[in-house]
Amino acid sequence: MNFSAADVKALREKTGAGMMDCKNALVECGGNSEKAVDYLRTKGLAQAVKKESRIAAEGVVHSYIHGGRIGVLVEV
Repeated sequence: MNFSAADVKALREKTGAGMMDCKNALVECGGNSEKAVDYLRTKGLAQAVKKESRIAAEGVVHSYIHGGRIGVLVEV
């Protein structure tokens, strides 16, 4: 293990991933933070692909337009 807790914290702030995910990514990549970012991105994409096949059977879609310029659609 050739990285510190500060490295894990910096990776977490950079990616928004959890602490253990960041630590595991740094372990897998030998402490290289750039490779760890790529590792977390590919791991995140794999999770997104797994979840995208789900069908939303129930839920609500709501739209909001602020000041006639900015619009948002939210699906819950």
